[in-house]
Amino acid sequence: MVFLQLRLWRRDRCLQNDGAGGDHADDRCRRCDDQSQAQTIPLTSVTMRWSKAYRHPGRLLLRESGWQTVRPQIPIFLWFFLGCTALSHAQYTNVRVSNPASTSPEEVTIAVNPANPRNLIAGANLRFYYSSMDSGQSWIQGQLPAGTWGDPSVIFDLLGKAYYAHLSNPTGGYFIERLIVHRSSDGGLTWSDSVGVGYNPPKQQDKEWMACDITNSPYRNSLYMSWTEFDKYGSRSTLDSSRILFSRSTNGGTTWSSPLRISDEGGNCIDSDSTVEGAVPAVGPNGEVYIAWSGPLGIMFDKSTNGGITFGPDRFVTAQPGGWDFGIGGISRANGLPITACDVSNSPFRGTVYICWSDQRNGTGNTDVFLIKSKDGGRTWGSIKRVNNDASSAHQFFPWIAIDQSTGYLYCVFYDRRNTSGNATDVYVARSSDGGESFSNFKVSMASFTPQPSIFFGDYINIASHERRIYPIWMRMDGTNLSVWTAPFTDPEIVSVATDAKVATGFSLSQNYPNPFNASTRIRFTLPTRSGVRLTIHDCLGREVSRPADGDLEAGTHTAIFYADDFPSGVYYYRMSANSFQDTKRVILIK
Repeated sequence: MVFLQLRLWRRDRCLQNDGAGGDHADDRCRRCDDQSQAQTIPLTSVTMRWSKAYRHPGRLLLRESGWQTVRPQIPIFLWFFLGCTALSHAQYTNVRVSNPASTSPEEVTIAVNPANPRNLIAGANLRFYYSSMDSGQSWIQGQLPAGTWGDPSVIFDLLGKAYYAHLSNPTGGYFIERLIVHRSSDGGLTWSDSVGVGYNPPKQQDKEWMACDITNSPYRNSLYMSWTEFDKYGSRSTLDSSRILFSRSTNGGTTWSSPLRISDEGGNCIDSDSTVEGAVPAVGPNGEVYIAWSGPLGIMFDKSTNGGITFGPDRFVTAQPGGWDFGIGGISRANGLPITACDVSNSPFRGTVYICWSDQRNGTGNTDVFLIKSKDGGRTWGSIKRVNNDASSAHQFFPWIAIDQSTGYLYCVFYDRRNTSGNATDVYVARSSDGGESFSNFKVSMASFTPQPSIFFGDYINIASHERRIYPIWMRMDGTNLSVWTAPFTDPEIVSVATDAKVATGFSLSQNYPNPFNASTRIRFTLPTRSGVRLTIHDCLGREVSRPADGDLEAGTHTAIFYADDFPSGVYYYRMSANSFQDTKRVILIK
């Protein structure tokens, strides 16, 4: 049997664009936000004709029929019952987190319960909370009390207690007068025991974030929070300034320490490039607390070696050309504030401190995502790496990074416009398995969306990782309606065994073992030379559901592990491509 890929490359006639049905100039209807799709179909010999109609609200978009050449591709045999209709498939299934009736959530945050990894919590502006007990496949939604005012940050401690920090705007008080931390002991289903932090009238508290010490240091399970304090938010007076503050809790969030100033130099209160913002705490393998932020001096860094009791002098990390506050089409407000993370795994990168941000050093129409790292606790910093690997002059923005502390792998989520036009936006994840030296990029959103600048879109998205399960979370906008989405996926394990080149004389892909299988199975393959390898898993409809291998591997025998905890029983196919070699085999999952 020959297996073919059909690309439906259309010439469109759209009654929305003119009453006579004028042609589009390219393959994409910007007014209809639709584009050509690649479909995989098994064929022996076949002549295929396609046709399709789309509808605008109140108007019909007519499609002409067409024909197209094909090329060999993966075996998927159930397309015919779909009538060869063009379908849009992403590599990863998208799950809606927010309720369909909810149209306003933005600025999202997510965390995994280390005591029960199937339990996730998430939050969104202004006061939404979400909880999942099935690894992000379904969610419940609730709201915190009135007076909650955005900038959500959620974490778990090592005992499985959840924390939700946010700004406040209480009745009888004043705008962002303090920070509030709620606690939950049931996986985020209910929240109570709110505690105020940083109340210092008339000053205002903004842009907080939390972290927990998950190491075996003397400060194990301590909670940390850093944020920006304004003398007067939005003030242009030179008498008003902003500063980075820090607080800690050693009793499960019952009480928090008096705020400690950690930025030696402050900024103004305008909430722009010369304001100090973006303080995200991270914990090192010996309980160090690391924090970076942006401001008039660029990206600055400070650290504590005694559990946040004291901090040292600020250190300059790098410039941020164009500043952290910049414009992006369709986004009401955009920033490139830094995110700090530290590897506390037992990987070769243990102790490495990473800072990720975005800026417009390559032009105001070409925002990029960058990463810098330190291997000596922030004393010195390496060269800047670009995270997005496209060759386009397009925007990549709102990055956030997470480290899987079981592997030391880095994951960075961001919005991306490399393959769209206008303000249409996708969501990508970048992955690094070599300590941030290089990144692979892949799209996780199933469909593009186009934001409207008249609707506030929030300031950040988020990502969490735990034991090879990755959870990017983002907001999208359809019309003027906002919604929250995630795309849970597993980053599989590759076990490599060096093989003498005389033994590994060719490429080969073995049948998985066990087969049938439950939960996980091993896929063995051999490379005669160092090669770029892609191993993908597809369901019976041709959708890619997992990618156990994607990158350069040395010559030898390798075993990829396909984890299927979240997949239903059925027939799947795995396909390997390496140089000119391609092979496909069938696997059966039984639960």
